[in-house]
Amino acid sequence: MNHNDASSQGAVIPSRAAGPRLNESSLRFQGMGLVSTAFPPEALQKLRHGNLGICHTRYSTTGHSGLQNCQPFVVDTLHGEIAVAHNGELVNAAALRKKVMRHGVGLSTSSDSELITQLLALTPPTEEVDAPDWVARIKNLMTETPTSYSLLVMFRDVVYAVRDPYGNRPLCIGRIVPISKLHSSGGGEGDTEGWVVSSESCSFQSIGAKYYREVQPGEIVQISKHGVKSLTIVPRPEGDVPAFCIFEYVYFARPDSIFEGQMVYTVRQRCGRQLAIEAPTDADVVSTVPESATPAALGYAQQLGLPYVEVLCKNRYVGRTFIQPNTRLRQLGVAKKFGALTDNFAGKRIVLIDDSIVRGNTISPIIKLLKEAGATEVHIRVASPPIRHPCYMGINIPTKEELIANRPEFQDIAGYIGADSVQYLTVEGLVSAVQGGIASLQEKDQMISSNNKLSRRVGHCTACLTGKYPVELECGEWLLNFREALARLWYVFFSGDSNLVEVRGTLLLLLRRSFSTRWRKDPGDGLHSRRRLDWRDMSWPSSLTRFRRTERWGDRARADRAEAEEEEALPLLACNLVAQQ
Repeated sequence: MNHNDASSQGAVIPSRAAGPRLNESSLRFQGMGLVSTAFPPEALQKLRHGNLGICHTRYSTTGHSGLQNCQPFVVDTLHGEIAVAHNGELVNAAALRKKVMRHGVGLSTSSDSELITQLLALTPPTEEVDAPDWVARIKNLMTETPTSYSLLVMFRDVVYAVRDPYGNRPLCIGRIVPISKLHSSGGGEGDTEGWVVSSESCSFQSIGAKYYREVQPGEIVQISKHGVKSLTIVPRPEGDVPAFCIFEYVYFARPDSIFEGQMVYTVRQRCGRQLAIEAPTDADVVSTVPESATPAALGYAQQLGLPYVEVLCKNRYVGRTFIQPNTRLRQLGVAKKFGALTDNFAGKRIVLIDDSIVRGNTISPIIKLLKEAGATEVHIRVASPPIRHPCYMGINIPTKEELIANRPEFQDIAGYIGADSVQYLTVEGLVSAVQGGIASLQEKDQMISSNNKLSRRVGHCTACLTGKYPVELECGEWLLNFREALARLWYVFFSGDSNLVEVRGTLLLLLRRSFSTRWRKDPGDGLHSRRRLDWRDMSWPSSLTRFRRTERWGDRARADRAEAEEEEALPLLACNLVAQQ
């Protein structure tokens, strides 16, 4: 099970000498850095001592980058040891941590993946004493946390591949086949020499495997010496659509990976063509920020009939700057990452296509480099919408304040980064480019139902673009609003031209946005009912530690009185809010 990062690596392989069980003689590897660093050649030679195992490369989200958070996690259960590898980030990790600890279970790491392992170790009520029911245990996990996770669970001689009901993180299955049949089309399961599971299908070919299929959202797949068997599919709440991360298409995945039946490269080309329709440019050449934006640049050039040339030479020995853990490392990475191919663009107007602008650290020095090397104009076109919101489901976009789209400079982003113009693909354009290919594939496979609607529902998570998260977040909408308003208050205080009126107005905004009306599910009837978080019903001075939901204020006079009380309580409320943070 692989993904994009150099944080840490781990592997667990049962020893053949011990039979299909995890025990002291099982092979376990853990290390920091790239696979080539964490697994020396002598360690890799030991992999042939087993006939099954799970491996993991960690991308740090919940929990810091340390060896104690390295996966797979191994724990002892009533029926023997299990090993678990997890890709994603639980949206309710803090609540689950408290629940696990209330059961008397101690936790040794800060990773939410350990929570999953401990929850799987709990015995569900329906399980027989001497026979573990892994479907029941995994279903119990899915009731505890809706998203985001793709899992591999190894127990004895079986590996279970699991994807959360929203399908937020990718997971696919491959077949190991003879080398002579690796590039041939067709072929049945009779040619299969083994099975593999990975976050991305691009990893299959390098180990002699062919893409077989995706694990569907909510599906539990059993993989053993008898083959692949789908055990069950756990449904989402009624009315909810799938929420596969659209940022996988935009940036994260390798271009030759396959998601939802379509290659990432083809989707990025469609994004480039859609971008050319929405934001055409009068220029001489089209180029790209290598390499993830190359397909979009080719699509953009084809749509407008402009020549595509390379203007940047990439140093392939420098890692991806987006996933570096701090700003200084990202900026140093940019400085070493690119060189200018001057002969291709000197004296010309360039349209430079980028896949995304997250923090703005990468693109500005690139534009400066191109102009100093002879470009007369540099126009930036971004093959995705502005990223405005943090991700709580597995992508390292931690705070709104880091995102360039939320900073005051975004109002004149072209001037800020030194470009002649900047335009983004719209959210609607991105969604249509992604889902258009899925719809055509479904039509090709005759998956249209009798009422002319797609028989398999399609949906994607666009929370980092729109702020509409597929599930309710643990911290609650009021806390997200509070953090945003607090950031604005901080800016007002230190902008140099603030006054008491501005500060007072921003505090009032903080109050109202932090306790605004919101939708939540009522546990009584399961329906969405409207409630208001009323600050007047809090227990002072522990303002945010306890509160109750009350019905929305009904009459105007009462609302006016409440507004006056809000203004009187501003200083005390602000102090309590800040103290709680």
